[in-house]
Parts: sequence; structure tokens; C-alpha cells
Amino acid sequence: MRFLPVQLLLSVGFAKAFHPTVQKSVSSLSRAPFSSTCRFSTAEPPTMNRPKTKAPVFDEVCETTGVTLTRFMNEVAMLNPELSEMTTLFSAIDTACKAISNLVKRSQLPSSETLGYQGAVNVQGEDQKKLDVITNDLLKRALRFTGRLGVLASEEEDFPVDLIGNAETDATEIVIEEGEKYVAVFDPLDGSSNVDAGIPTGTIIGIYEHDECCEIDYDCVDDEDCTEQEAQCLANTLQPGTNLVAAAYCLYSSSTFLTVTLGNGVYVFTLDETIGEFVLSHPNVKIPEASKIYSFNEANLEMWDPPMQKVVKGWREGTGESGERFSSRYIGSMVGDVHRTLMYGGVFGYPSDSKNPDGKLRLLYEGAPMSFIMEQAGGLSTTGKQRVMEYVPEYVHQRVPIIMGSRNAVQEVIDAYSEAEALNGIVIRQGSSVPAKDELLSPASCQLPAL
Repeated sequence: MRFLPVQLLLSVGFAKAFHPTVQKSVSSLSRAPFSSTCRFSTAEPPTMNRPKTKAPVFDEVCETTGVTLTRFMNEVAMLNPELSEMTTLFSAIDTACKAISNLVKRSQLPSSETLGYQGAVNVQGEDQKKLDVITNDLLKRALRFTGRLGVLASEEEDFPVDLIGNAETDATEIVIEEGEKYVAVFDPLDGSSNVDAGIPTGTIIGIYEHDECCEIDYDCVDDEDCTEQEAQCLANTLQPGTNLVAAAYCLYSSSTFLTVTLGNGVYVFTLDETIGEFVLSHPNVKIPEASKIYSFNEANLEMWDPPMQKVVKGWREGTGESGERFSSRYIGSMVGDVHRTLMYGGVFGYPSDSKNPDGKLRLLYEGAPMSFIMEQAGGLSTTGKQRVMEYVPEYVHQRVPIIMGSRNAVQEVIDAYSEAEALNGIVIRQGSSVPAKDELLSPASCQLPAL
């Protein structure tokens, strides 16, 4: 096992802290965060399309350094060789999040010259801020230099792009490199419209497996056959959330947080700036099943679907299923709102409305990765009619309605839609989209380290 210098220095007297053991059984541990059984509420359960992997157990932890992200990923890779390349990707994500955190913190200084608009508009028709472009370029380069990616898609790009490109170019080349294994999708700076006011912002990342059959003949230029090859490779990014290998978000707020899931639980790391490392601070996060907090832009309430209006009004008046009056907490930054929801419980959403019938949040690089994290923490994520993780994107920037959070509150929304459509004689696809109450893992989920 490889140690960082500071870990070696501080490991004196903590020899057992760096001696992993393989978990023998869930019942043999007093703090066992994983279950070996998987149950859904329907006959056709939705599954994550990944095999189970072995999980190391950290029986003791150094009181000074704790478990760093580097050590965490190294331990996972040692027992799961198929995930060995994931350590390289998360090393790049680690570095990129630290760099973006510093950019955001310095953005208010006159010398930084990073505030304001870039003068360009992205494919969604949104004005790009300077930090949007800078962070997009930074994350592209960090991931590209790992040599582990085949295709990459970002909120700030019209198409999957040349990973060597920079803010000055309009390159739209799809990059297919030797040895690639993964596809990365990301929103480099979620909530960037708030950055000028110092509101929390974040980065969202999803990682899929790359289709090894994707090949491009580089001898053909501007040929129809070549275009078809590129389209086939583009399909690598258009995968449902159930194909996700990993998902993560970085939150830039009072501290810098990196929240990670590889398919079996959610782990939150906090940046310790004294040693420059992300340290595991919240292992195996579980969202409360019930809560009295909701996070919606209520200015749009009158434009929502009737079932959504009914549920939220019930929460406000205390006439909902819980009989409790809810409080409203809304930041306007998805990463900030979802992080608070994970920590305290509640429900976050951006439903469809008459102005945005398909919702506002992007499915591929916002909805699916955050839904993966929410479900792995024991919550639910739905459009009201369907599990978000089961949506198959038709194009990179497709939008989708999203309601996610504590199981009881989200289930109330699902039931309201089901009841309303049943009364109208409409059959909806609902059943397999909702995991059972006690279901935290899928049969194909990845097992991660326990403390």
C-alpha cells in the first residue's frame, strides 16, 4: 500500500490504522453500513448495471489525518482491480475541485478578473459567466490528462468536445483515445449565476463505462461513414443513470466538500487545507426518511402540475400525509440544496411547469448523477411519474423534471401523480421506478469501505 509522506510521518503508533481487512460478514461488525441483501417493491426491480465488488474495512483510523480520498480509492482499487483506473480519475477530480475552490474563493478580489459575463451564450441559451468557461476548461484538462476517458460531455459545450480545447476555441471534435475506459459528464460550476453574490456553488460529475466497440477511422474526413461512426461514439454519453459507475459533487461553501458514490453508499470528504487533502468526514451518509423541509422555487407554484401544487400546498398548511407543516429552504444552487437535503433530510425539486414542461435541470450531468447519490443515501428521485435513473437521454442537454430527497416526502409526490392520472384513466409507468423502503443497494451495486 502506498502512503502519502504526511501519513507516514503521523502513522507512528497507528500501525493498525493502515492495515485493511476484508469484511467477513455484516453481522460481525458493530458498525456495518452495508447489507448483502437487495429488495425492491416490484416484480421487475431496477438495477445498476455493475457487478458487486469486494470492500475493505478500516478497523482503525489515524486521529490526525483520518482517511484521505487517496487512501480510500487506493484501498478500493486493491481489492477491486477492475476499478484501478478509477483512482486516476478521482485523483484528477480531487485536484480540479481544489483548483476550482480556490478560483471561487478568490473571485471577489479585483485582481482575479473572473467575475461577470464572458460574452458568449451556451447551447441552452444561457449567458456564460467567466468562471463557467474557466472551470469548464480546467475540468476538461484535468480529466483529459488522465488518459482514461473516451468521450466527455459538459453543460458548457454544444457537443462532446476535444479535451485539449480551450476557452478560445470552438472545437467540436469527438476524442477517442487508445486505452480509454470511461465516459465523463459534468456541470463544471452549478449555481454560477449566484457566484457574484458569494452564494454556494458546486461541480457535478458522472462517470459511465465507455463502449469499447466505439472506433473511428481517422483517415476519413467529412465523410458520411465517418459521421455515422462519430454518432455511434456520441451514444456513449447517452446512457441512463442505471449505467453510472460513479457520481460525485464538489460543494464550495463554508468548507469544500467532495461527495462520492461508487454504487454502495455515499461518502462525504471535507478539504483539510492544512494538509491539502480531502478527508472522510461523513461515512455512509443516510438521509432521514422523514423531514419537514422542502426546497422549491415557489414563485412557479401556480404553473406546476396540479398534483405537485396539491402536495406542496399540503406541506405548507400541514394537511399533507405527515400532518406536519413544512419549512421552506431554497438556495437556488442545486448542489447546495441537495447537500443540505442529504444532511438534514427533506425534499428538493424543480418540477415541470407550463413554462418549462420538460423541467429545467439537465438529465445527463445534473439529474442522473445527483439521483444516483440520493438513492445510494436511501432517498428517492423521481419526475413524479418515473424514476429519474431510468430515463435514457435522447440528446446531451435534455432536461427533465426532478423531485428528490427523503423517501416519505418523495413517495407522497409519486402517489399524488399516480392518483391524479388514474382518475383521468391514464396508465403511467410508475412501478419499477421506486425502490422498496429498505432498499439502499441494487443487486449490481459496488461495495465500498466501512469504518
